[in-house]
Amino acid sequence: MARGEHHRIHAHDRQQRNRLRVAQEAARLMSEHGIRDFHHAKLKAAERLGIHDAQALPRNQEIEQALRERQRLFDADSQPQQLKARREAALEAMRFLARFDPRLVGPVLEGTADEHSAVCLHVFSDDPDAVTLFLREHGVPAELQTRRLRLSREEQVDYPVLLFAADNLPFDLTVMPRDALRQAPLDRIEEKPMRRASLAVVEDLLLEGNEAGDEFERMLAAVRR
Repeated sequence: MARGEHHRIHAHDRQQRNRLRVAQEAARLMSEHGIRDFHHAKLKAAERLGIHDAQALPRNQEIEQALRERQRLFDADSQPQQLKARREAALEAMRFLARFDPRLVGPVLEGTADEHSAVCLHVFSDDPDAVTLFLREHGVPAELQTRRLRLSREEQVDYPVLLFAADNLPFDLTVMPRDALRQAPLDRIEEKPMRRASLAVVEDLLLEGNEAGDEFERMLAAVRR
């Protein structure tokens, strides 16, 4: 093998190892410190590891994969319960907000939610103030912020966001016009239309989770016998 080719292969292998190291460190930061922004997590991870090669920065999808693996290895006892609690809270909130056609999004839907995760919902109204008023009428004080989401590679839109807590869990409502039900914004991981789940889908998710838990208990009982 020519020296140049050997050097190229070695450099590529080093780059791939660094991508994996950055992805794993970013996953650790997200898991332990509650960082939710993939870009911020990967930059902080690269800085901590002393890796300055932009080509060694993993894609968001690689970080999500590392996060799932970390949860499987280190948080198998707690993360499923934290996820279930947030899905149950999401279901209750979606019933409460039914007039605004809520959709569940983010880590609680994708299955990576942990103790730091908010229950993220998209709600729809052509009058954004209607959601704020509805919460206020029901004694739910909310903090108003703004979030910029991408509808395409070229188009970005600012939406109002309402933050509040209920039953010691954080909630994050992005308020969109009703025609936004037809077009989901791009997610931060794959830059494809964001997955969104209706009330019926969340009910099915919880049912599937309970059935999986029952099956696991049956397997444990069989092992003990």
